[in-house]
Amino acid sequence: MQKVTIDVVPNVKVAPLNPKRRKQVGILGGNFNPVHLMHLIIADQVGQLLGLDEVRLMPEYLPPHVDAKKTIAPEHRLAMLELAVADNPRLKVEDIEIKRQGVSYTIETMKLLKEQNPDVDFYFIIGGDMVAYLPKWRQIDELIDLVQFVGVKRPNYSQETPYPIIWVDIPQMDLSSSEIRKKIAQGCSVRYFLPDPVLNYILEKGLYLDEI
Repeated sequence: MQKVTIDVVPNVKVAPLNPKRRKQVGILGGNFNPVHLMHLIIADQVGQLLGLDEVRLMPEYLPPHVDAKKTIAPEHRLAMLELAVADNPRLKVEDIEIKRQGVSYTIETMKLLKEQNPDVDFYFIIGGDMVAYLPKWRQIDELIDLVQFVGVKRPNYSQETPYPIIWVDIPQMDLSSSEIRKKIAQGCSVRYFLPDPVLNYILEKGLYLDEI
């Protein structure tokens, strides 16, 4: 650690050094349609492995993909996320993209988050299958200066990339929101795929019944 020396001038008050480190916050973006246990496992494990202060699950308003997917109203996705993280103090919900609306470009979101939180270091979490697409992300060279990317290792996906990425190993489970939606529409049980409060919300609101 670098030694800091302060020359004290008589009759001049010197502010004490602030030993508090910068806050470390993870961001896990996605559609969360609906949020399921693998989302929560990734967020919680990355937070623990990297010693982050918190990890925010950030639902997008409109994905920037050409093959935009049909999704339910954002208020439902937000409500399910709030229920999903309620019992974990490390996990939070970030609704900045829902509030801003429009297409959710990561560079624009992170610029705004950095402006609002100048004393926070952000760690942007992506699956290992997404790393190969980073060159296609809008203003990626500027984005890597705003955030530290964290890659979740996936079987059969290369970790070779020109971008600085922290790789983490997390137990894998082949679980997807699209499969959950299909099972609900087919009348199949999705118990243990997502938290009970989220499942109860889906059943209460009658969501995903017309997915097929």
